[in-house]
Amino acid sequence: MNMFLHNIDDAKIEWGDTLANPKHLENDKLMKFQVVVANPPFSLDKWASGFAGEGNDKNFNMEASLDPYNRFSWGVPPKSKGDYAFVLHMLHSLAEGGRMGVVLPHGVLFRGASEGKIRKKIIDMNLLDAVIGLPANLFYGTGIPACILVFKQNRDRKDILFIDASGDEYYDKGKNQNKLREEDIQRIIDAYEKYENIEKFAYVASIDEVKENDYNLNIPRYVDTFEEEELVDIEKVAKSIADIKEELAEVEAQLAKYLHELGF
Repeated sequence: MNMFLHNIDDAKIEWGDTLANPKHLENDKLMKFQVVVANPPFSLDKWASGFAGEGNDKNFNMEASLDPYNRFSWGVPPKSKGDYAFVLHMLHSLAEGGRMGVVLPHGVLFRGASEGKIRKKIIDMNLLDAVIGLPANLFYGTGIPACILVFKQNRDRKDILFIDASGDEYYDKGKNQNKLREEDIQRIIDAYEKYENIEKFAYVASIDEVKENDYNLNIPRYVDTFEEEELVDIEKVAKSIADIKEELAEVEAQLAKYLHELGF
């Protein structure tokens, strides 16, 4: 339906388990694409159940050797969070010089264990081009904030661009759902194309900075959005307190006068 609405009548669409039984194959290998765009299910639980076979053992543990397409040689994602399983599938489906954009929850930026190892491998192989933080409540079905990871094969730079587009000024706050306006989208595109530091919005981090942060990609580590609060005028506050106390004393005196007149 999506393809029909966009006047694309030659799309090859397959329905199945992308991870355990990928359908886009060529000569029994994963088909390669110049451009990959996806919004996989966030932190899919039991993502590897399709590899378990007919028994579907509840205690099944996924191993890299079970995948005939060798997608998990960089690490096997945890059974309860399939985010990196989809990322690895897409990276292994990327043609030479291809590019890829994927929407994911922020947890992929900083979670450790096997996900941390996969993230380190991806960064060391110089595949990650940009991390773009989005506002919360943008997508149907979930209110959590998401991010866009942009990957590229054969990059000509080793820096990583971080964009924080989650601030209140960068989206339209709706009653039930937030929305990126055209100008908000263009701001992100312009920042990505410029690939340079923009105060409180974008930051180009060197690979050494990322390594110093133990390959943690949490956006606030790189984009400083801190707003310095105005200094408190102590003398003004003290005078305000004194005025309130004086006013309160007058009110209490008036109240005592009324109570006395009433015989209390």
